[in-house]
Order: sequence, then C-alpha cells, then structure tokens
Amino acid sequence: MKKTIFQGIATALVTPMTPHGVDFDALGRLIDFQLESGINALLAVGTTGESATLSPQEQRAVIEFTVKRTNHAVPVIAGTGTNNTAHVLDNTRSACDVGADAVLVVTPYYNKATQKGLIAHYETIADASEKPVILYNVPSRTGCNLLPATVAKLAEHENIAAIKEACGNMAQVVELFARCGDRIDVYSGEDGLILPIIAMGGKGCISVVSNVAPAQTVALTDQFFAGDVAVAAAIQCKLHGLIKALFSEVNPIPAKA
Repeated sequence: MKKTIFQGIATALVTPMTPHGVDFDALGRLIDFQLESGINALLAVGTTGESATLSPQEQRAVIEFTVKRTNHAVPVIAGTGTNNTAHVLDNTRSACDVGADAVLVVTPYYNKATQKGLIAHYETIADASEKPVILYNVPSRTGCNLLPATVAKLAEHENIAAIKEACGNMAQVVELFARCGDRIDVYSGEDGLILPIIAMGGKGCISVVSNVAPAQTVALTDQFFAGDVAVAAAIQCKLHGLIKALFSEVNPIPAKA
C-alpha cells in the first residue's frame, strides 16, 4: 500500500515578489502563518506560486527556502511540471535535491497530449523521481484532460501516489474513484469541491483559499474526518463567498491582493 503524503489541507502558496525578485522575508512570514494555523502540508511553486513564470533558479530557491523554513513540521510538495518531459525531470531532480517530500506534476499544457502520451510522460517522471509523484489534472488551464482510465493505469506505478483533481466534473471524479480510488489518493484541486471529494473518499485538498483562511479550511477537513459532516458542510458553505472572490480574477491575483 502506498503511503499517504498528507491528509487534510495543503496550501498552494503564493510566491510574494518585489520588483527585484522573490520576497523571501514575506514568504517566510506566510509560511509561519500557515504553520501557526495548523496547515497539514505546503505546496511550493504550484500554479498559485506562479511556477510558469519563475526561472529555474527562483523555483529551486523557493522550494529550498520552504523546506528549511518548515523544518519538517509538515510535508513540502514541489510543483515541477511543465509541458517538456526533459524539463520536468530536471525540475524534479532539483526539488528532490533540496529536500521536497513529493512533487506535483501538472499535465503538459498546450501540447494536447494523447492519453497514451500522458502515460509515457508520467511513467518517465515517476521512474526518475526520488520522491512520490502527485498527478495534477486541471484542464481549464492546460487544455488537457487526464481521464480516469488513464489515471487507473498510472496508479499501477509504485511511485505515483496521488492525484490533484481539478477537472470540475463530479461525474468524472466519481468515475475516478470507481476505477482506482482504492489505489491512488485523491485530493481536490478546487476549493469549492473539498467536501464532495472527501465524501467520496478523498484525502483532502491542495488549496488556494487556505492562503487567506488556513485555520478555517483545515477545520473543514478536520471536522469531516472526525465524523461531523454537518459542521464540515457548514464550513464549506461559509467559505463559498471567499472562494468565489478568490477566483473573480485569474488565480493568484486575488489571493496575492
């Protein structure tokens, strides 16, 4: 049985910037705030961390800083995905070198990979990675949908531990659980669907809203896993307006504001 990387909420951290580059003082304060609020894991340089526009040197520096600042208090996941398999391998090796506990690999954007191509892409990365791989499906941003049958095939790989699912289609999520929910951990990639996905058997969420309201977002999953579904549902509803506001413009603009 594969080891669960985390249960609950992982914040997909924003990357604070100055006109001259990454603002590490601000990043340190954000990480401290997350830890003090009881967050279960942190994601460095994911979509919300603007991975697509950070240089490889900036990416490595942010991941390394996050690992050192957390000091093993929670797992640190590193976003290493691009649309170039060789580049992903370089990013993944770099993230593993500086101490990331797992890597999050988005589907190759723009390329319009076939499902067979996605299998080859992810298996190549998982073979090379020293740390567990989390698949990331977000077709609204990539133009590429990682289908449940493909995830079921990838779940056979011993180093592919989980998927961050942000397809926005609950019927597809149900099919995902039906095909391989017992063989791969599923995390919601959408704050508005945390409760429905963990109710299906998901382990939690890799979250944007927890940048702003970490304690409340963690309380949602804590209450659910403690058996109080009604309280968890009330928290999901209470967060609804904030979640809508955080996606009123392209993420991470509102979260950083």
